[in-house]
Amino acid sequence: MDKNTINPIEIWLLDDDEIVRSTTAQWLRLSSYAVREFHEAQGLIDQFNVGTPCIIVSDIRMTPIDGLTLMSHCLSKEHELPFILITGHGDVDTAVNALRDGAFDFLEKPFDPNRLLQTVAKAIQLRKVQLQHANQSQYLGDLHGLEEIIIGQNEQIIRVRQQIYTFASMDTHVIVYGKTGCGKELVAKALHDCSPRNTSPFVAINCAAIPAELFESELFGHEAGAFTSANKQRIGKLEYASGGTLFLDEIESMPLAMQIKLLRVLQENQLERVGSNNIIKIDLRVVAAAKSDLQTLENFRQDLFFRLNVSQIHLPDLRNRGSDIPLLFEHFCRMAVKERGGDFRQLSPIDHETLTLYGWPGNVRELRNVALRYALEPNTSVAKILAGYQAQDDIDTITPLPLSVKVQEFERSLIEASIRQQKGNIQLVLEQLQLPRRTLNQKMQKYGLNRTDYLD
Repeated sequence: MDKNTINPIEIWLLDDDEIVRSTTAQWLRLSSYAVREFHEAQGLIDQFNVGTPCIIVSDIRMTPIDGLTLMSHCLSKEHELPFILITGHGDVDTAVNALRDGAFDFLEKPFDPNRLLQTVAKAIQLRKVQLQHANQSQYLGDLHGLEEIIIGQNEQIIRVRQQIYTFASMDTHVIVYGKTGCGKELVAKALHDCSPRNTSPFVAINCAAIPAELFESELFGHEAGAFTSANKQRIGKLEYASGGTLFLDEIESMPLAMQIKLLRVLQENQLERVGSNNIIKIDLRVVAAAKSDLQTLENFRQDLFFRLNVSQIHLPDLRNRGSDIPLLFEHFCRMAVKERGGDFRQLSPIDHETLTLYGWPGNVRELRNVALRYALEPNTSVAKILAGYQAQDDIDTITPLPLSVKVQEFERSLIEASIRQQKGNIQLVLEQLQLPRRTLNQKMQKYGLNRTDYLD
């Protein structure tokens, strides 16, 4: 089971009026929400702990502990807990002040059931994000061994880690399949590090980056004078990797002539440097990486494929890894903060939604780049970065942001601009944007905006 799975969020409903409480609970249950009822505050206090998967909906006027005192107690334990107040007509000013003290929202009696459901839905979404962040942070803090290198809780990634452990000790050739940016070299290095060859070199070659005329010298090395520019002897990658692991990235780009020569090396475990007749014995393990099935490619030799195809590892696209996306994003953010300084900041609900809706054509590599910018630019958002993000040269397509994300990012930018212009003066922001205070508070919380970031 995914360790990041959050238990269903309960609504803890507190009201000393049994009729109001039972009616409200019925509305909520008819909308498929789990509700736990309390008739007095002490019972709720006794059961509440940090990290409890709940939101609280509480009346203000109660004895002996009123709703504001209860809110203060709960928020002192967990200051981000979504706490919704139910008020009578005379308590509206008190409830507005409570928003400044951390209340998520308030509902004025008699309230519209639809308004209740809308407020509860937003609070539950926020709570899910909060608890997922907490679980992710704990998970990342507990990582060790291979889990610290190949991070993720997706079933396919768990299988990849299991295959690495299995194949590492078998000392056979391996083909790693995956799109650009999925982490093929990371997997190859993990295979090497987990194998008995880990004290010998790990040598990586990107076959697509080597000009065809230099390929033979790069792999086999050469003797001095072997060709015009060969001023001295050079040890090739195959020879240098002997005893260890040779990683051939984008092997489908290897010229056919070199495929034939590589096949002979792997069959005979020996080579000759360019310009030499001396046989050099080598001991190689090859991990080859490709974007598509080598067996189906016309320009890839079938005999070389069968020589390499002892074991296979398939890496999933990032967009298919579900909850691993925010998990990896937090990991890269924490790495950036640790290496370059600054403060780690949690994702807002809209940033969390943007991460999961975006298609990530550049996979983990693209995610890492976006996380780096997010970590180092404190007043930006994920949507803003992605809207102007230029994909890597080897990314074929850009995934457009969904319209809902674009609309919300536009709204966020307007609110942020006003807060900056008014230097954090919320009253002036309210007047400029012509918004109720409660609405502004909700939107600032949704978009992760904090007035203190804009004070002089």
